[in-house]
Amino acid sequence: MDRIDAMRAFVSVVIEGSFSNAATTLQLSPQLVSKYVSKLEERLAVRLLNRTTRKVSLTEAGTHYFQHAQQILLSIDEMDSQLGGLQQHPTGTLRISAPVSFALKHMGKLVTEFQSHYPFVNVDLQLNDRKVDIVDEGYDVALRIGRLKSSSLIAKQVAPIRLILCASPDYLEKHGTPEKPEDLKNHRYLHYSYTEMDTKDEIYQWLRVKNTQRSSEFQSNNGDVLVDCAIAGAGIALQPTFIASEAINSGKLIEVLPQFATGSVGLYVVYAHRKLLPHKIRCFIDFINGYYGTPPYWDKVVT
Repeated sequence: MDRIDAMRAFVSVVIEGSFSNAATTLQLSPQLVSKYVSKLEERLAVRLLNRTTRKVSLTEAGTHYFQHAQQILLSIDEMDSQLGGLQQHPTGTLRISAPVSFALKHMGKLVTEFQSHYPFVNVDLQLNDRKVDIVDEGYDVALRIGRLKSSSLIAKQVAPIRLILCASPDYLEKHGTPEKPEDLKNHRYLHYSYTEMDTKDEIYQWLRVKNTQRSSEFQSNNGDVLVDCAIAGAGIALQPTFIASEAINSGKLIEVLPQFATGSVGLYVVYAHRKLLPHKIRCFIDFINGYYGTPPYWDKVVT
C-alpha cells in the first residue's frame, strides 16, 4: 500500500463527508477508497473513522491524524508544484567542463545566447583539456572532442570536427612540402599532448613514429600554442579547423596532405544519466545541438 495514496484517500473522505464523494474527487472506485482507509487503520493499529450507513465521523485519533496528514499532503503538493515550475522554467547552476581552445573561441556567444533564453540558469564554465570525471567532480555536462570510447556516460554528438595537417608557407618553402604520409618523417612535428593515436590512418601511423622518436620535437597541451608555433615556422601541426581555419583562410597556414585527410572526429556533449535529467541540462543539450551548423561555421568556405 502506498502510504501517501492512503493518506490522501483518508483526508478526502473527511473533507467530502463520504467514501462515494471522495471516490468521485479522486477518480477512484468507492471500494478502493474504502480499502485504502482500512489498510491505513490496520497499519496504524487504530480506528480513524466511525462508519454508519448514513455518514462517517472522525474518532479522537482520526482528528489528530487528519490535522497532521492534511499538512503533510499540502507540503507534498507544494513541493511538486515547485519542481514542476523548475521543469517549465529551469533554474540553478549549470556546471560545464569544456576544452580550453574550443571554449575560448566558440563558447562565449553560445553561453550568452543560452542564458538569454534561460535567464534563471547560472553557468559555471570550467576550461580543461583533460577528461574530467563528471560525477566525482560535480559537473552537469562536459564537452569532449575526439572519437569517444564506450563508457557508462551518455554522449551526444553536436558537431563534426575536422582535423588537418598544416604548416606556414615559409616552413614549407624551406623544408619542402610533403607529398605522401611517409614524407612526414623528415619534418618537425608539433605534437598535441592529448592526441590519441590509436587509429589505422596512415598519417597517424607516421605521426606516431615521430612522437616516439621525440627528436628535437615540440609538444604542448594547448592547440592555440601549436597553431601559433606553426604560423611562426616551427613545424607541421595536426589541429582541428575550429582553431586553424582563421590562419588557413588568411594564408598564414597551408593545409598539408589534404588528399590524405584524417577525417572527422566529433564534438560531444557528455552527461551522466538519461532518465530524470534535470531540466537545465536538457535545455542546454537541446540548445547546443545543431548550434554550430552542419558543416560548422568555421569550416565554411570564405569567398
